Amino acid sequence: MDHILFEVCCGSAEDALAAYHGGADRVELNSDLFHGGLTPTLGALRTIKKHAPNFPVMCMVRPREGGFCYTDTEFEVMLEDARLFVENGADGIVFGFLHEDGTLDMERCRAMMAVIGEKESVFHRAIDVMPDWRAALDGLIELGVTRVLTSGQRPTVPEGALTIREMMAYAAGRIEILPGGGITPESAAWVKEMTGVTMMHAAMHRTHYDRSTAYNPAIYFGGAVYPPEDRFSVTHAEDIAAFVEKIK
Repeated sequence: MDHILFEVCCGSAEDALAAYHGGADRVELNSDLFHGGLTPTLGALRTIKKHAPNFPVMCMVRPREGGFCYTDTEFEVMLEDARLFVENGADGIVFGFLHEDGTLDMERCRAMMAVIGEKESVFHRAIDVMPDWRAALDGLIELGVTRVLTSGQRPTVPEGALTIREMMAYAAGRIEILPGGGITPESAAWVKEMTGVTMMHAAMHRTHYDRSTAYNPAIYFGGAVYPPEDRFSVTHAEDIAAFVEKIK
């Protein structure tokens, strides 16, 4: 394989620094990966930049789970979060705005692009629920968005590979196409061959345990469908290194 730029989806500063030490090219920094990735803390960004100042960090700006059509207050918060990230060293902002009918909200995207300025801009997997991805790409290209993160409108990239290949052809270099969702070290070469992409996005985690809640395991701090309170997911540098080795 030709070298593939590898972006790691991270849920914390700890994950991002593990990705850095494992040889990742870039990270997407989130919180709450259980809900698909929400806005991270400013402290997480600043900690990463303290320990790895030249490592590219793309900050997710997504204030809640459950769709991409936001209230005026949520929109205001998103713009403010993006400003703070840019001012504190973020290399780019990841975002997405849709109308209730699933079409692109050009007005809000344009306002976010004004905040992002010369930093990189990424329209996230909101494109995967849009009724017309070609119209979406046309709008994002008009706005000057750097790239779009997509699984090809299917649950995983391997399932959406043919659509991603169509996206690559339609974009014709006018916007970057970043496949993300369900890519593994074993499927990476196939994804590259099928789509012709030059970059990939993946999350790699192992389960870690925190026994501090063992005294009363009947207590839950979320809803009943949440994972048990004694475990969490962590990225390991050696797993990133193994993936990087696969796509060299």
